[in-house]
Amino acid sequence: MPDDLLRFVSGPPGFSLWWLWLGLALILAVFGWYAAIVVSTLPSRQLRTMPVVRDAHARLLRQRFARRVHTIVRQHRVGELTDVAASAALSRTLRTFLHQATGHRAQFMQLKDIAASDLAAAAPILEALGDAQFSAASTADIDRLGADTEDVIRSWI
Repeated sequence: MPDDLLRFVSGPPGFSLWWLWLGLALILAVFGWYAAIVVSTLPSRQLRTMPVVRDAHARLLRQRFARRVHTIVRQHRVGELTDVAASAALSRTLRTFLHQATGHRAQFMQLKDIAASDLAAAAPILEALGDAQFSAASTADIDRLGADTEDVIRSWI
């Protein structure tokens, strides 16, 4: 019997610790993925009450709706939207933002109700947008209204 067969007597070689670290990293990745899916599918009212996610949710809402306002103003500048359509879109965007950020159903509230609630900071711009949308004699500057709407959204707490 040749002497080179003695190397098989000692048993199988040990495993590398890299496999252990890879397994732990994969488990953590699955937990992170699951947490991201759960958080991203929660309704806004629950995200507003979660202390860990509340600030990130508010920041993402402000960025998303400010980007939408910027898009509406750009579409108006290039002529895709009329003054009436742009002011209606800005009003809808601001009211939807207020609903998402606070939980108040601002889409269905009248201006006097908005002014009397904790949404009062948005009442003047909503009034100007309503005037631009419904008044035939209005000479509203959509660029200025868009900037004011974006300021309200970005400064919302």
